[in-house]
Amino acid sequence: MADLAGRSVAISGDVPAIFDAPLAAHHKLIGRWAAKREQAGRTYTRVQARRHIELLFNAAVLEILDPIELADFRAAVLLSEENGPPAIVILCQSLGQLDLGWIETSEAPIPWRAAAYQTLEKTLRLTLPVFGYDDLFDEISIYYWDGETEDEAAREALIQYHGADAEALDELSMPSTMNAKRPEWMLADNAAPATELPAGLRKALHNLCHAHGALRTLEPEQSAWHFEWEQIQEYVPEMEECSRLPAMTLVPFDQFARELDDVGRHGMEMGFMDIAGICPLPDASRIDHWFASLHLGAQFLLAAQALIQLDPAKM
Repeated sequence: MADLAGRSVAISGDVPAIFDAPLAAHHKLIGRWAAKREQAGRTYTRVQARRHIELLFNAAVLEILDPIELADFRAAVLLSEENGPPAIVILCQSLGQLDLGWIETSEAPIPWRAAAYQTLEKTLRLTLPVFGYDDLFDEISIYYWDGETEDEAAREALIQYHGADAEALDELSMPSTMNAKRPEWMLADNAAPATELPAGLRKALHNLCHAHGALRTLEPEQSAWHFEWEQIQEYVPEMEECSRLPAMTLVPFDQFARELDDVGRHGMEMGFMDIAGICPLPDASRIDHWFASLHLGAQFLLAAQALIQLDPAKM
């Protein structure tokens, strides 16, 4: 095939050998998908064809993800370290606390704010690498109290395993003091039932839960948002050195700055878990399913975004 190098070739469903030759497996895969979308019947050099495939794929992804302001995402196609099929990974490029808008900062009734917060905490991690208060508490419990969650047991752990002075324990943080720092809108017990919420908020919560339910019906192997740590290691082995802590949190920094700094130290040094989903694709026919699932996830995130952007005065 060397004598064909540099000549113009047409993209086809078969992807000619001359087109395949300089490309890795992921370019071949996306090339077959791109060929089905090609209408004009143009011819391309190998370099032009590769660039065309990349632009077509990126444009299709951005068309779906661009309306999302909640977090910044991008998609990348990866090769397996163990000769598996190419995989498309969704990366979250945002870091830190999710902007909770009116839920955190408004003077709206606590039951309304708590209902919105609890719904976000229960649903968002399906598409977003995000951790909540329970995750933070578990990390701090292991970090300081050897996994204990009650004050007396935590005191014993500090003395026995950390060499703390028994007379100075009152100066140290305990599970109860950490829990007490939560603002009222973070507490599930304060959330109002749907029948007691204003119509606008009730509709926003319904839309979010409906979009969440639709996303949950997807088969894992066809979902752009499915996440398995074993697959991450296969495609991105360097992630083993990163923190397992997700890149974003629903925990407010104003109340928990010290705790978030403590558990985030490893991530700040080595990187956080910023992958929102990974989907191996053994053949090009799966790419349309991947895009369909990407769209469903985007609709869910837009519903969460709409909830956060509500104006309490207009509910």
